[in-house]
Amino acid sequence: MKKIAVIQEAPYVLDKKNTIKKAAEIIESVSEQGAELIVFPEAFIPGYPAWIWRLRPGGDWGISEELHVRLLKNAIDLSSNDLEPMLDAAKEKCVTVVCGINERDNANSQSTIYNSVITIDTQGRVVNHHRKLMPTNPERMIWGFGDGHGLNVIDTPVGKIGSLICWENYMPLARYSLYSQGIEIYIAPTYDSGEAWTGTMQHIARESKCWVLSCGVALERKDLPKDFPDIDRLYPANENWINPGDSLVVSPSGKIVSGPLSKEKGYIVLDIDVEIAATSKRSLDVAGHYSRPDVFNLQVNKSRQSPTHFKN
Repeated sequence: MKKIAVIQEAPYVLDKKNTIKKAAEIIESVSEQGAELIVFPEAFIPGYPAWIWRLRPGGDWGISEELHVRLLKNAIDLSSNDLEPMLDAAKEKCVTVVCGINERDNANSQSTIYNSVITIDTQGRVVNHHRKLMPTNPERMIWGFGDGHGLNVIDTPVGKIGSLICWENYMPLARYSLYSQGIEIYIAPTYDSGEAWTGTMQHIARESKCWVLSCGVALERKDLPKDFPDIDRLYPANENWINPGDSLVVSPSGKIVSGPLSKEKGYIVLDIDVEIAATSKRSLDVAGHYSRPDVFNLQVNKSRQSPTHFKN
């Protein structure tokens, strides 16, 4: 048995320093409860830009600019030491951490933000870094398009883990790229919630025959900065919950074993039998004996994409 922790807490929105400090403290706390794998929500550092779903296209340009500047300044440059407190905590407690971040590209123009998810190993190293392939609807005004570079399954002391972000989980080929690498624990940091999302997580568990950990964004009006622009119009005082979270854990059979954790902050800390992910494939293994490679074939480009290639 392996103990996992799904973290449903709010960040310090638009404040990477304090959010990273909070994440490090959570890592230390849940590791004391025996957690070996700790999962944070989508874009946890420095927060999911929920305002994009409420701003008027073309009508709130000033607010959009102000918030984008703040998000860019608080996005994570992975070539810097921004994440040091979290890396140190993971190493000290010998745990694996998966965390959603707003990432500021340190190459090319150095001004694009990506919706990324990183995996930190027990030595405090970032061992995988996946950028969301397709930002969803108004997210495209915030984030750039990712690539296949981070579509990897990582072998950890807890098991073989991989991640897709929010609506990437509706992309069958993206899912299949993870299935074909022997994934045992499928991690889905997300802003989505509700019955339809829960059903999707159950379907993925049945399809892949692996454990599914969905880590949702729980965000209240009080979590926004006090100087958030035009807050009373965008988030009226009588409307406290912005997003309910709905984190859950699903077994390889598709059964919900914990959650959904809705409209509350907290953790799901749970023991799971990772070996079931292999034995459950006896009757259905979509990337193995059920795959029909003579009919279907998937090619995945894992190159990091760049608009510029310099040659000497």
